[in-house]
Amino acid sequence: MISIKSKQVQPYLTPHRYTKPVLTGSGIKGAFDEQAVDIPFVFRHKDEWRMMYVGFDGNGYQTAMAKSQDLLNWQPMGVILPRLAGTGRWDSIGQAGTWLIKECDNLRTTPRLKKIDGKYWMVYHSYPGEGYETGAAEIGLAYTEDENLMDWKLLDKPVFSWREGKDWERGGLYKACIIHDGNRYVMFYNAKTTNVPWFEETGVAFSDDLFNWTRYENNPVLKVDEGRWDRRFVSDPYIVKDGEHWLNFYFGLGPGHAQEGLAFSKDLLNWEKVDEPIIPHGPPGSLDSGHAHKASIVWSDGRLYHFYCATRPWVEGDITKIYTELRTIAVASSHPFE
Repeated sequence: MISIKSKQVQPYLTPHRYTKPVLTGSGIKGAFDEQAVDIPFVFRHKDEWRMMYVGFDGNGYQTAMAKSQDLLNWQPMGVILPRLAGTGRWDSIGQAGTWLIKECDNLRTTPRLKKIDGKYWMVYHSYPGEGYETGAAEIGLAYTEDENLMDWKLLDKPVFSWREGKDWERGGLYKACIIHDGNRYVMFYNAKTTNVPWFEETGVAFSDDLFNWTRYENNPVLKVDEGRWDRRFVSDPYIVKDGEHWLNFYFGLGPGHAQEGLAFSKDLLNWEKVDEPIIPHGPPGSLDSGHAHKASIVWSDGRLYHFYCATRPWVEGDITKIYTELRTIAVASSHPFE
């Protein structure tokens, strides 16, 4: 058991929130991001910052890329995983890219992509039905040899499915991230139950080759806790290492709001969660008054950046609308913004 003290948590807090979204949907009829943007993944490529993210058009997710020089001003570059309607593939409704395999999983190292057999690799998940996350999703892999990271190829079949899982994951799979631990790959993923309302928890699986995965026998390793702020969801893992500890920046859901949380581990299997959210949902009228969730963590120039998906109730004049919400990508930092 890890004894978490406030001084351990302090280096990972990002209390300064940028008051404007760093990326929004287009609101353009028929565009991939007509209704919302979601699930940021930020990294450094060549001489610029990149963000992989997803857009929602009412039918399903598609994955896109954006670029930036300062981590605050982002320019969309285009869709990298477009819908494959009519192909009959398992992922034809859309693909939500959630993670790109990095060279190094240390928090204080600039995140850059790792080549494996001459290719960059992406983890994504796909839902079988049209609409917002309709049906039980499975996890796939995509790869590219394109140095601009805009031309991706998908493997033919899922590499990881709820079909071989236990009850806690039979409702389908969500975000996965893949890290290195020695000579093996370790995949963290969150999954849902089939009951209504459902619960989401986080499990782990291991692989020697990226394609064949073995679940940890004592999954889930990060569970919901009755009475806590994350008593329904412990979701969307973002795993990095800092010193002797592994960190999981996750989001939890209790009554009403998703909020960003943090957990510590020394062995990737036994985790201790921080008692309170590290980014709680904001006050009424703020960008994240609804939800603050789905982390992407970047260390740059002595500053910690915490990108996340922010939601608030839709108001007249908002460019995009998903159901009753405005859903954008936001950022908070360990230091004040100028």
